[in-house]
Amino acid sequence: MASSARTPRPKRRALPLALSLALAAQSLAPGALAQQPAPLPRPADNRNALPALGDTASEDVSVGTERRVGDRIMRDIRRDPDYLDDPLLLEYLQRMWSGLVDAARARGEIPAELDERFAWELFLVRDRSVNAFALPGGYIGVHLGLASVTATPDELASVLAHELAHVTQRHIARSVGASKTTSLVSLAGLILGVLAASRSPDAASALITGGQAVAVQGQLNYSRDAEREADRVGFNVLTGAGYAPSGMAAMFEKLLQASRLNDSQNFPYLRSHPLTTERIGDARSRLGVNVAVPAQRPVLHALMQMRARTLMDPRDGSLQRMQDLDSERALGAVATPTDRLAALYGSALASIVRRDFARADAALAVARPLADADPAARDALAMLTLQGLIARGDAARAGVLIDGLLASPDVAASRPLLLAQAQRALLPGGNAEAQRAAADRLQTWVAVHNGDAAAWSSLAQTWERLGQRLRAARAAAEARAAVGDVQGAVERLRIAQRLARTATGADFIEASVLDARLKDLEAQRRQIMIDERGGGF
Repeated sequence: MASSARTPRPKRRALPLALSLALAAQSLAPGALAQQPAPLPRPADNRNALPALGDTASEDVSVGTERRVGDRIMRDIRRDPDYLDDPLLLEYLQRMWSGLVDAARARGEIPAELDERFAWELFLVRDRSVNAFALPGGYIGVHLGLASVTATPDELASVLAHELAHVTQRHIARSVGASKTTSLVSLAGLILGVLAASRSPDAASALITGGQAVAVQGQLNYSRDAEREADRVGFNVLTGAGYAPSGMAAMFEKLLQASRLNDSQNFPYLRSHPLTTERIGDARSRLGVNVAVPAQRPVLHALMQMRARTLMDPRDGSLQRMQDLDSERALGAVATPTDRLAALYGSALASIVRRDFARADAALAVARPLADADPAARDALAMLTLQGLIARGDAARAGVLIDGLLASPDVAASRPLLLAQAQRALLPGGNAEAQRAAADRLQTWVAVHNGDAAAWSSLAQTWERLGQRLRAARAAAEARAAVGDVQGAVERLRIAQRLARTATGADFIEASVLDARLKDLEAQRRQIMIDERGGGF
């Protein structure tokens, strides 16, 4: 423990997330790949069929295999302490991501088999560094540091569009199949090294030394081709989703400026996605007549940018500095009302995290008049106010605010309000009526969003509070399954099954659902065990 305490924070977190990548890639043994069935044929009329770059990979690594590798990686990532489910920030990015995925579908960039089998899931990583990365199977990780430096939605969307292109063009699968001389173990070392470099270049150097040097160089040369392809496809998806074409060039300029400075390893995106003069020139040339059009900075993006900045570093000293954004000196230094509102939002959030509720209330009181003209900003401040009320256990005032937000069409059906309503119902003083209303909304939500671990966990607690032990046990099991703990889910369902057999007046329908779900999860667990022994890939 003492040694860990002396290690700088970025290095402490270097290996857990990266190790899962290496293990998953290593499991793709060449012999196992040969045992896979042939991939589904591509539609003959797909006008955007994958170009020649690495086509052999799509035949060597099936879409199903790639998804299973991604699922295996995510089982580790979801248990990483830096995996972050912040409902408000995640919803903001998810709306952006969904628009880009829809645009890619409209352009024909996503073949039917990818659309059906890939996850298309975006997740957050609590990390100050500027980074984002694509994983096998359609998973995209976004560091909070990236969200904190993007000045406009167009800049942030350009990075997401680029990563989406890596997924739709199957660059990871191609890197496996494109080299007939590089072993998959070497490729695993490369993936591990690239991800470790996002936190510690020293760790990366130790991982990609010796006999792997030639293989690493070859893969990096190949990745430059992939980067150009992702730029091209990503730019078209970006503009197809309605974002300003200047967003990608602006983001490149920002990264280029960072590369000229000593970034203290805060810009790993520059290392895993190296900029070249050619790529920057291509981005500028794609702008055409739009090169001089300035991108607008919506108020909501400024608030979410500040939210990312506040949450990315939970150390108390950092939170104190964020709190001080409410000072007269700090507010006097900002140039626009939007920046002033964002500073107050960041200060209030930091105060809530530090449980300095009086200071949070003061910052929010100053902020509200600045948000009057923008409905999205008003709702964002209301949700932050609600977060503070729940944190201090004020169920009565939280209930009044929730009732008002339920009348807002833009917020009523949102996941952040859904989870807040459940949290409020579980506070001391919460009554059975509020708990029943929360349970009903959660049950409807998880019927559509079966992989929402936070919703299942809240539902389990709510059913337990209402005395519905069987339903609570099933929801708790689903929460474990959603984070990839299939063994834990099976154990909870077995307990629930025994409970159903001994309880008087047990819900027959719920007991039947338990039996069917237990069979499904046991089959999943057996497949995971086969995969981990190397026999499934």
